[in-house]
Amino acid sequence: MPLTPTGRTRLPRPGPSLAVTLASTLVAALLVLLPGSTTAQAAPVLLSQGRPATASSTEGAGTPASAAVDGDNGTRWSSQFADPQWIQVDLGATARLSQVVLRWETAHARAYRIELSENGTDWTTAYSTSAAPGGVQTLDITGTARHVRVYGTQRATAWGYSLWEFQVYGTTDTGPTLPGGGDLGPNVIVFDPSTPGIQARLDQVFQQQESAQFGSGRYQFLFKPGTYHGLNAQIGFYTAISGLGLSPDDTTINGDVTVDAGWFNGNATQNFWRSAENLALNPVNGTDRWAVSQAAPFRRMHVKGGLNLAPSGYGWASGGYIADSRIDGQVGNYSQQQWYTRDSSIGGWSNGVWNQVFSGTQGAPAQGFPNPPYTTLDTTPISREKPFLYLDGNDYKVFVPAKRVNARGTSWGNGAAPHGSSVPLSQFYVVKPGASAATINRALAQGLHLLFTPGVYHVDRTIEVNRPGTVVLGLGLATIIPDNGVTAMKVGDVDGVRLAGFLIDAGPVNSPSLLEIGPAGTTTDHAADPTTVQDVFIRVGGAGPGRATVGMVVNNHDTIVDHTWIWRADHGDGVGWETNRSDYGFRVNGDDVLATGLFVEHFNKYDVQWNGERGRTIFFQNEKAYDAPNQAAIQNGSIKGYAAYQVAGSVEVHEGWGLGSYCYYNVDPTIRQEHGFQAPVKPGVKFHDLLVVSLGGNGQYEHVINSTGAPTSGTSTVPSTLLSFP
Repeated sequence: MPLTPTGRTRLPRPGPSLAVTLASTLVAALLVLLPGSTTAQAAPVLLSQGRPATASSTEGAGTPASAAVDGDNGTRWSSQFADPQWIQVDLGATARLSQVVLRWETAHARAYRIELSENGTDWTTAYSTSAAPGGVQTLDITGTARHVRVYGTQRATAWGYSLWEFQVYGTTDTGPTLPGGGDLGPNVIVFDPSTPGIQARLDQVFQQQESAQFGSGRYQFLFKPGTYHGLNAQIGFYTAISGLGLSPDDTTINGDVTVDAGWFNGNATQNFWRSAENLALNPVNGTDRWAVSQAAPFRRMHVKGGLNLAPSGYGWASGGYIADSRIDGQVGNYSQQQWYTRDSSIGGWSNGVWNQVFSGTQGAPAQGFPNPPYTTLDTTPISREKPFLYLDGNDYKVFVPAKRVNARGTSWGNGAAPHGSSVPLSQFYVVKPGASAATINRALAQGLHLLFTPGVYHVDRTIEVNRPGTVVLGLGLATIIPDNGVTAMKVGDVDGVRLAGFLIDAGPVNSPSLLEIGPAGTTTDHAADPTTVQDVFIRVGGAGPGRATVGMVVNNHDTIVDHTWIWRADHGDGVGWETNRSDYGFRVNGDDVLATGLFVEHFNKYDVQWNGERGRTIFFQNEKAYDAPNQAAIQNGSIKGYAAYQVAGSVEVHEGWGLGSYCYYNVDPTIRQEHGFQAPVKPGVKFHDLLVVSLGGNGQYEHVINSTGAPTSGTSTVPSTLLSFP
């Protein structure tokens, strides 16, 4: 049995007394019967039961916060034996509150407050007392809120705070019911094989988007199943092209889907924010060109020929991503500095500059790091492909692929039915520019999924995704900008949420984070149905001043982050060491998190902080912040600079494959970076195929990881590599 603070054996606590329970029932009945009873007229609804609850602490595993909102008077939440403590419940949507009922156990609060919040961060007091009697307290409350908290400041006993039930009553302030489905808006351009003027429409959008790196235009091309002839779809910024079949081979283009770098004098290192998906291509000259860098996924594609990843003239290109694709011919990597290919089939691979990583890819080159620079894993330990829009007859649906374990090769092909489930568009709220965060949250509270159409969305409150299995899918790089320093989106402690295909762009007021997956401190196991984050990109600055303390935070266990670019801008508008300040890019607190294709760049301190156990990363690409003004600005105590990728000293098990960090301190080229990677030296912490590079001698690394690995030197841009650590 637990001991009291004085060391005495703690006696079993009494439950709610029968007399109190009967009295409460009688009072409630009389209120209903009495003429003019406000309770009868208001008919408040119990809003809190079964909703997500969190607390400042728990006495033990048997008294979690969720036990106070489960409707069972025999289970309870109890805290540790200290002041202050709190418990809060997320109602899922804004509600007009009327009453809070607290069923205290013997260990009750003498002094406490009832606090209300719309966002879970900023609180106002709706009730307070310093002489609470315990037992069952029914409190009349007025106000509107989504989050309700009991904040205890003084205990009545030597024990902690303990509630059998914490009940919040009111009426949901949801407004009219929102419809699902509907049209996809003017920036979703749909073709079928008989559509006239397809090439002219493709060219029109490309002319607008070719160099619009920080513009507001957003476009999605959708091709209905069938065969299209003689097309060259040139893909510019914020443009996505997709087929509407259930298989890539349902939609064939006899022609090309092209990305080149003519707009930037043949340099492809800024060909960001575009995508190609779910199409079969017969390239005109036998080889398609996809010369991109970050945030430009090539997914679920079938190239019936070769694929060239370099721009015309073989100028620089700086990293990209292929998944669930089949390239019948050879992939020409040429000038690509780094690349990740997952769960695909290729006819061959040529060349490579620094860091080329393959997992689950049939036809991948053999392991060869550092010369040639190939890191090859036979399978991907866990993967689940990105949801995608398709046509079932005349009806739009979203296919949600199933989880794969130890995957190798594509998830489609050979006539096999895809594994997963389909969700009709009628179950999605089709979000269009101008929609408010309140409306988006109302749709989520109604049980709808979200389909963001191409556009830029300002949100003045957090988008809260709290229902298991919710799909949030963006078309045409739909972009969400948080106003007033809010977090743009948070995911609850639930299974199977699917986030895919959108960009979060920091606003001018500092946000504590831009995307949070799960609440801090969660202990829930989500291994059977993890949340996936795919082609979700984070940007701080570039399109204007932006600030955020952390880009993305992953608290939920078992989350899969599959291809993300988290970028503090090094060029564009609103760029400067303090102007677009963002100290941390990617922080992992959850256990068993897997990152496949992790691109994180230019943050003021740590780009990646990994605090959870049993984390794994397959491919990591990083550049340290270019604009550090001097050595002192990046000094980390006695360490010269913050590591690009830090594993916390408390972590026992962690593993990474194919990780690179590059420095280009162009403001002060004399800056020394102690290392690219930092991790505890423990048997369970393992790294394979690491490198650090000084770009043209602008700054130097002294080691690869911790104090291990040769320093970089000179201006020759030659990597310092390490095959394994420890």
